Amino acid sequence: METAALIVVLVIVLALFFDFTNGFHDTANAMATPIATGALKPKTAVLLAAGLNLVGAFLSTEVSKTVSHGIINEDAIRDAGAELFLSVIFAGLIGAITWNMLTWLLGLPSSSSHALFGGLIGATIVGVGLGGIDFGMVLSKIVLPALIAPITAGLIAFAATKIAYSITRRYDGKPDGRDGFRWGQIFTSSLVALAHGTNDAQKTMGVITLALITVGWQNSEQSDPYFWVIFACAFTIALGTYLGGWRIIRTLGKGLTDVKPAQGFAAESSTAATILASSALGFALSTTQVASGSVIGSGLGRRGSTVRWRTAGRIGIGWLLTLPAAAAVGALAALLVVWWGNWGVAIDAILALVIIVGLFLRSRRNAVTAENAMSDVAESGLAVELPDMPPPTRRRLRIEQARAKAKAEHKAKVEHKAQVKAAKKGSEQ
Repeated sequence: METAALIVVLVIVLALFFDFTNGFHDTANAMATPIATGALKPKTAVLLAAGLNLVGAFLSTEVSKTVSHGIINEDAIRDAGAELFLSVIFAGLIGAITWNMLTWLLGLPSSSSHALFGGLIGATIVGVGLGGIDFGMVLSKIVLPALIAPITAGLIAFAATKIAYSITRRYDGKPDGRDGFRWGQIFTSSLVALAHGTNDAQKTMGVITLALITVGWQNSEQSDPYFWVIFACAFTIALGTYLGGWRIIRTLGKGLTDVKPAQGFAAESSTAATILASSALGFALSTTQVASGSVIGSGLGRRGSTVRWRTAGRIGIGWLLTLPAAAAVGALAALLVVWWGNWGVAIDAILALVIIVGLFLRSRRNAVTAENAMSDVAESGLAVELPDMPPPTRRRLRIEQARAKAKAEHKAKVEHKAQVKAAKKGSEQ
């Protein structure tokens, strides 16, 4: 029992560290477009995102229930034994953190959520067997939302961008008022940060709750996490958001240099609406994927835009690799536990520490701060090509044709008058 208690403590510490990496990995998702459009300065944006991540974590626990009472079969926990299953959770977290740290170092906007699920699934399959995973729940609450949510967010953003541009379009040369969307972005990006805290912090709550249930420190009938678990996860993800997001922000900002305020407003509204609705239903979404889908959809909402399919395909492949890559690392970590028991847990802990410290020290060679960071959300901005001069709208074409016709008629009248005047003058002579 003492060994199990020690492993529970290790799991909680590692889970909170994952929560921290989730915060700094996904800072970019909430405050991408407002930094790119100049609505918010990087420091202000990150501070605002951190505060709203903290608040958002207290709004719902449905996603936490998906993790603690959904993807893992409780019968498998009882059959494997508390101590072994705790070690499996520990191994899964190692897989998730390793992938998160590696992609953070490389500046790749991968999905922290799928890294967590991949690590847990890979470790559980090795430690307990295929029967330890509720694949129906994985399909309905994780896989299908991962496929549907970015497309849904993209379609909403596309429609919202079209509406925003059509409402504000002017043909009289006066200001169109679209700069007002820059102020609106402060509100919409805040909603995205709130939604991120609501969805992502709960995943860590679910892992800790699962560990507490496994060792008997929480009744399996109680699906809601304890308040101290909610507070710890909320505080940790907010701290990670504030302290570590600059590297991701710099990379993602390069794809959003052409984002306009109206487009950014539409993308953020779509992202926030999609994530908040999904959180209420218990769907564990990837904030990165939803935000990227919104940016692509809003880009296509601008006239004359086309998709760079090669870039979009590369982004999609990055998303698809996250879950199996984290699962592979989690499975290897679980394999050490299966082979060597508690010694395997110790080896995993040492390896995790070496990987975390090593990647962090490597990152210091090229430090990124608020001074050299640029903007936000996935290189999805590069997946849409925008023309230097968008083609005219049908209304603009009609107006130009009418003007050309009026000009031609006026010219014909002037010429006719000139001819009549010349003829009259000639007859007088």
